[in-house]
Amino acid sequence: MVLQIPRIHFYEIDDQAWFPSFLREKVQACLTLVWIKRFPPFQSSSPATLVVKTLQSLLGPSIKDYTFIDFCSGAGGPTPHFEREINKALELEFIEQYHETTKKSTASVTRRKVVNETNGTLRTADSDNDNNNSNDTSVDFILTDIHPHIPSWRLACSHSPHLHYIPHPIDASAAPPDLLSQIHSSSSSATIPHRKPFRLYSLAFHHFSDPLARAVLKDTLRTSSGFAIFELQSRNLGSLFTILLLGPLLWGVSWYYFWGDWVHLFWTYVVPVTPSVVVLDGIVSCLRTRERGEILRLLDEVEEVDGDWRVGWRFESGRARHTWPFGEATWFVGIKDG
Repeated sequence: MVLQIPRIHFYEIDDQAWFPSFLREKVQACLTLVWIKRFPPFQSSSPATLVVKTLQSLLGPSIKDYTFIDFCSGAGGPTPHFEREINKALELEFIEQYHETTKKSTASVTRRKVVNETNGTLRTADSDNDNNNSNDTSVDFILTDIHPHIPSWRLACSHSPHLHYIPHPIDASAAPPDLLSQIHSSSSSATIPHRKPFRLYSLAFHHFSDPLARAVLKDTLRTSSGFAIFELQSRNLGSLFTILLLGPLLWGVSWYYFWGDWVHLFWTYVVPVTPSVVVLDGIVSCLRTRERGEILRLLDEVEEVDGDWRVGWRFESGRARHTWPFGEATWFVGIKDG
């Protein structure tokens, strides 16, 4: 594939220390809206749902073997949606398997009753009904960021026992080895099963400069069994056109989705800072987005991690349209076999 635009690592307004934190929260709220809402007729599903389907397709049944750690979570982003959709699907799968097992068990007990009645006795086989009815297949998600958003995370986690957060700053290039022991949850008794760590970078990896991106990848390979880089944009003219449409979209729907947040509405309609920053930073994000070959080159430049880290890792990548006609998400996923 011939790239239409060369990669340029400009600066985004939302990343700058001088940008007011309260406005940064409004910008991040808009990005979350773009992630999780579907806007027909241009979208058949939300971008977040598209990401969930991608993870389910790539990981298959092994999705239950991981704990998902979201780095650069911002105010929460799409991760609560990921958790809700994936665990809903796992619960439905569990219920279907349970009913299928129950049918087989009932048929087995009936056959045994017939045999025992023939022998002059009537006995129920309790062992056939000794099924574990608890759904222990749910997966956990953890929110982290170098600038934690505790109030937003606490609210999000209050809606699910499988969503947690780390209250301390977490550097994606130097994550602590005892990360899972630092979680906070809506339930003080919450525990996370010992599962393989899987890192998520949702609309985040393009923020890293090349040296920082290499450091993040090195730490990811060292401490994780898998990772996924998801971007809502590609580096092409079609994505730039789609991003330009975000301005009028946010201007048109913010009154509905943010009604009651008068600060947000003021900086959208009276002084349109919020939609302007979303669009300007979106253009820069588009120019920063890396293609598959560029991520692989960064991986090739990563210094040795516990021997030859390439052994046992496989990489998948792709793109999928989330908004008609040109809006597409890109993804790059690494999975460590075994």
